Amino acid sequence: MTASQPADVIVVEHVVKSFGAVRALDDVSLTIHENEFFALLGPSGCGKTTLLRCLGGFEQVTSGRLLLDGRDLVGTRPYERPVNMMFQSYALFPHMRVWDNVAYGLRAERLPEAVIRERVEGVLDKVGLGALADRRPHQLSGGQRQRVALARAVVKRPRVLLLDEPLAALDRKLRGEMQIELKRLQHEVGITFIVVTHDQEEALTMADRVAVLNHGKVLQVGTPIELYDRPVNHFVAAFIGKTNFLRGVVAAGGIGVTPHGTIASAPSDLAVGTDAYLAIRPESASLLAPGDEPAAGHVTLPAVVEAVALVGSQVHTYLRLAGADAAFVVTASTRHGLQSVGDDTRVTWPIGEARILAT
Repeated sequence: MTASQPADVIVVEHVVKSFGAVRALDDVSLTIHENEFFALLGPSGCGKTTLLRCLGGFEQVTSGRLLLDGRDLVGTRPYERPVNMMFQSYALFPHMRVWDNVAYGLRAERLPEAVIRERVEGVLDKVGLGALADRRPHQLSGGQRQRVALARAVVKRPRVLLLDEPLAALDRKLRGEMQIELKRLQHEVGITFIVVTHDQEEALTMADRVAVLNHGKVLQVGTPIELYDRPVNHFVAAFIGKTNFLRGVVAAGGIGVTPHGTIASAPSDLAVGTDAYLAIRPESASLLAPGDEPAAGHVTLPAVVEAVALVGSQVHTYLRLAGADAAFVVTASTRHGLQSVGDDTRVTWPIGEARILAT
């Protein structure tokens, strides 16, 4: 390990978790670094919460190893692990003040009152609740209750903090604000955060790295930019952001799509003859005005305008394009050259912007 490489805190090695005949986790392996904000992302039932509960000790793995700082946690009780978990419900004690809710875990450890006071006051200041220390949970907003639960988890100074859909109970506006707040707090306290979410925007906003799961398997681990720009397959590309897909067969220099023939694209590792998709992000494509010539190094295909939607400063144009499984979307930041429903048009994109992905 060099000075630029963070230490590995969590190492998950070939973990399997079965519930009867159902494999919730199927040979999962990944590594989580020191002071990293790491997200487990995927649809409902993909195994992300099961993995979090295994890390917390609330579920025992069927096979495999869970290493924390090199120590295998398998078989270790939850309270014996230097890990804390924050649940969706927050589980605050309604009869206790904010201050006492946060101090509860420290008092259970029988720490000196002076130590408890210093830690509680310090963490309440960090989450901006110092002035609300004497209030009860019912006197707080949803965002404030979320901060109390976070403060209670952080005050024990766990090696790793596990967060299960921590923002699910908040409205959309507050959820967006708390995403930034969680990231700021994680940076300040210097604790490794592992968050479970099904919201890709949430994961990409908060996390340093993201693991995308489906059907109990880890499909890809990477930074938000890596996942967006270089998805490994159709599922990841569809789950991370919006993507247009053309179904075809890998050919020399590109992909064969009926009725367009071979469409050139970025190089692919897939063998010629393999069923695959051509993936193009909406912002990578544009529309050609009548009489315009396509630029060199671009693919250009005929299409028909099906709908036009103005969303803030962006224009989303929905096209009917042969070979596409659904409407082909082009996103532009200008209304110049806006086209009408029913217009024949041409859609174009740079060859290097399209990727051939496994099905």
